[in-house]
Amino acid sequence: MILGKITAKAQFTIPRAVQLALGLQPGDDLVWEIDGDQVILTRARAMPDAFVGNFDAFAEWASEADCKAFDHR
Repeated sequence: MILGKITAKAQFTIPRAVQLALGLQPGDDLVWEIDGDQVILTRARAMPDAFVGNFDAFAEWASEADCKAFDHR
């Protein structure tokens, strides 16, 4: 068990053991999930851009000229 304290400003330091276990670096985003009386802390994963490489989602832009212009297909 790793213990920590919350400051008067509701801040705390993530213990080094947790930083190492999660591979955390300065500037990383964290995800907090509340499950009853527990909190699950994980490193945020980059969300893939749904539109990158998916021009098929835009039927109105699927002409041969558009595909060529956007180096698609």
